[in-house]
Amino acid sequence: MAKKAASKRKPNAAFMKPVQPSAVLSEVVGSKPIPRTEVTKKLWAYIKKNGLQDKKNKRMIKADDMLKPVFGGKATVNMFEMTKLVSKHLK
Repeated sequence: MAKKAASKRKPNAAFMKPVQPSAVLSEVVGSKPIPRTEVTKKLWAYIKKNGLQDKKNKRMIKADDMLKPVFGGKATVNMFEMTKLVSKHLK
């Protein structure tokens, strides 16, 4: 009896659906509709490029002038709070 090949897990369609970043968020990730996963990737790339991660506590992200409006005016947020705040800027 032949063994059935393990089926690959399909990525969650909801995560792959392109979302429209708000004007404020598009300053960082671009204005084209992109999947949430890409939004997160681009945000992290921006954070790393500009050294916005706290040196001691890497889970804390410091907001610069571009990110402050996205983070609701907060100076620092943790990575979990960041995803919650960013989702408010996606349609």
